[in-house]
Amino acid sequence: MDLSGFNWGEVILAALSSFVIGYFWYGSLFGKRWKSLLGLTDQGLQKGKKPLIFGLAFLLMFIIAMLISVLIEVVMMLGANAVMGAAFGAVLALLFVATTFGINYLFAGRSFKLYVIDVGYMIVAFAVMGFIMGAWN
Repeated sequence: MDLSGFNWGEVILAALSSFVIGYFWYGSLFGKRWKSLLGLTDQGLQKGKKPLIFGLAFLLMFIIAMLISVLIEVVMMLGANAVMGAAFGAVLALLFVATTFGINYLFAGRSFKLYVIDVGYMIVAFAVMGFIMGAWN
């Protein structure tokens, strides 16, 4: 695969956007409920290796953004725009994230409320990534 014409700026911005969304999603919007559903405490979360966790999370979001970018390019050939990019990103999240999270949450016995919080974040993050990439082109 030739990556010479790849738009790295949109991929980096899209990956970073997921962190901004996550800050609010798992902070002021649903943070308390999310921690409660998982039995987490602020003190327990402070014990984690944050640089490693955030670094790996960024790497994974970067990979997701790269793949969405490739798929958005295909959609853009059909005459898409920022709104279509956002819709495409949301559909990708529904097709792949919501379903795989659903399977994992069922077998792990996690609550539906936790599922809605986590999948909701991914749908919004994918939609924003798609919006950025659709608008960029």
